[in-house]
Amino acid sequence: MRCLGLDQFRRYDPRTVQQKLELTLDEDSIFYKLGSAGLITFSDYIFLLTVLSTSRRHFEIAFRMFDLNGDGDVDCEEFEKVATLIRQQTSIGSRHRDHANTGNTFKGVNSALTTYFFGPNLKGKLTIEKFLDFQEKLQKEILSLEFRRKHPDDNGNISEADFTELLLAYAGYPQKKKARMLKRVKKTDHGQGISKEDYLNFFHFLNNINDVDTALTFYHIAGASIDQATLKHVAKTVAHVDLSDHVIHVVFTIFDENLDGQLSNKEFIAVMKNRLLRGLEKPKDTGFIKFMHSVIKCAKETKPALLDI
Repeated sequence: MRCLGLDQFRRYDPRTVQQKLELTLDEDSIFYKLGSAGLITFSDYIFLLTVLSTSRRHFEIAFRMFDLNGDGDVDCEEFEKVATLIRQQTSIGSRHRDHANTGNTFKGVNSALTTYFFGPNLKGKLTIEKFLDFQEKLQKEILSLEFRRKHPDDNGNISEADFTELLLAYAGYPQKKKARMLKRVKKTDHGQGISKEDYLNFFHFLNNINDVDTALTFYHIAGASIDQATLKHVAKTVAHVDLSDHVIHVVFTIFDENLDGQLSNKEFIAVMKNRLLRGLEKPKDTGFIKFMHSVIKCAKETKPALLDI
């Protein structure tokens, strides 16, 4: 089966192809829990892309706005409002909101997903902790699939060049600049490779990229250089993850254009933010003020009496 990107899809009818599909998914894959034979609907596709391209913090805010009794959870109806709100604030959600000309229309969160969250009778409650756990599992599975597509060697490692290509996948660099970066990495590639654990750890670090950005900015304002030891310290103290010395060395090789041993902070952060969102969002779509105005407006429209107390 030809590999597709995150914003590409192919239609299947599970009634006719269920016996033919050979998906490279683990038996405990989250996709098997969401649909038939690991297949998902167009509505699921939009919802899952929205989950991937929305920060944990934004979900936490949206959940709390609709958790008006303060018990820490939402019911099925409230969750639909949270999902709608988040989807409207993302370019991927609005872009695919209603493509009637192709037959692809968003029809809300489907029964498989709501059953996963709220149980078969939809009477359960969904906590923000459970939802964020779902988001983390989804992200980890996507990362694992991306890692697997680079064909790890017998030791389970991918090459430093493959790791670089994965990091720069959504950087939007001209091909010549990307080629220069890859050339630098290949020159220092001694065959050690990048393990799956190191790869997942690095993306756990990226999940905290906004806080990392703040920390590195403080270093810059204070006049301190951002060397490999600094990045390792920030990863440990801000993201609570131990990045291996080898991964940090590869990252510096990628972004240290003038070979002075210092990280180009602005460029590094910009590329990593795009990589975290997998190119699904543009900076203007994630404006915090715009998001908060939409949250408050939507909440007032749905629960005016409680909010006016």
